[in-house]
Amino acid sequence: MSNDWCIKLVVTLALCCLRPTGILALFDPLSMGLAAGAALGLYKYETLKDQTYCRFRECCNDRYIPADISQLEKDLNNNLFGQHIVIQQLIPALKAHFSEARNSKKPLVISFHGTPGTGKNFVSEKIAKRIYAEGIRSNYVHRYIGRSAFPYESEAKHYSERLLKEVRSAISACPRSLFIFDEVDKMPPLVFDSLTSLINFNTVIDGVDGTKAIFIFLSNTAGVHISDRLGQLIKGGTLREDTKLSHFEQTLEKGAYNLDGGLKKTSLIESHLIDHFIPFLPLEKSHVYKCAQAEFNAWGKNPKEEVIERVINDFITYDRTHSIFATSGCKKLVNKVAVEANAHL
Repeated sequence: MSNDWCIKLVVTLALCCLRPTGILALFDPLSMGLAAGAALGLYKYETLKDQTYCRFRECCNDRYIPADISQLEKDLNNNLFGQHIVIQQLIPALKAHFSEARNSKKPLVISFHGTPGTGKNFVSEKIAKRIYAEGIRSNYVHRYIGRSAFPYESEAKHYSERLLKEVRSAISACPRSLFIFDEVDKMPPLVFDSLTSLINFNTVIDGVDGTKAIFIFLSNTAGVHISDRLGQLIKGGTLREDTKLSHFEQTLEKGAYNLDGGLKKTSLIESHLIDHFIPFLPLEKSHVYKCAQAEFNAWGKNPKEEVIERVINDFITYDRTHSIFATSGCKKLVNKVAVEANAHL
């Protein structure tokens, strides 16, 4: 708790002690003494809690929420392959969100789109790892996965109401909470509409201020559209590394709103509350090769080039339209490399 907060509390409590006799009652020694004592007591309580309870249990403070975005940037530069647009857009967005000079009037809301195996889950888990000391296991990271979270389309209204209660409760417990919605394309439409009131600008509902929270949506929706657009750009002479967010963003927003899934026809998009639509580009063989190298290194192995080539060629297939994009990206590599690393190396 900051000293500024305590000062504000002193003033508030003092004002509550005003008597009808006039403003001079504000300076009544007893009233001021009670107010100051209450503020000091709360301050000492928070300090004591930080030095005792929070040493053994996770708390919503800087110790457990270091938000090391610089380290996240290093992680992604070293281990995320073929996704320059993701790094260009995500890192500045997170740095701005956690900046001391931040004056945002809403939570940070990001939507990841791309075909399977392009790194959406990898990035979301890295975000959790670098924001929270406990990583993805933190009590302040809340994850909802596709149909396992919201199985029946007919119950969408009920799910939406339940979701709002859960989100509000989580933010009340820790304003700096992270919400990850995975496999959004498998969720029923309109399930997120109840969140619009909470995510909207300048909105505080029953004392719940969600401006410090982060919402991340992961979806395969529009993944094929991303592949087609990238294929067209490459065919037209644009290098993959020169592609920009502007080449894809409008396609993603339209796709998310019109295609089946949890964001279909949602008021979150209608109200322009999703801050960033970020494309995960389809991977080419060179990127899958780097994924395989990284997986072997994780096993402490450094195989010859022909071994990696064989592992890749045993499972990789390419899209029918452009014949250069791996249909499953790096998704199947973990188990393939595990078998090879333990059986032959």
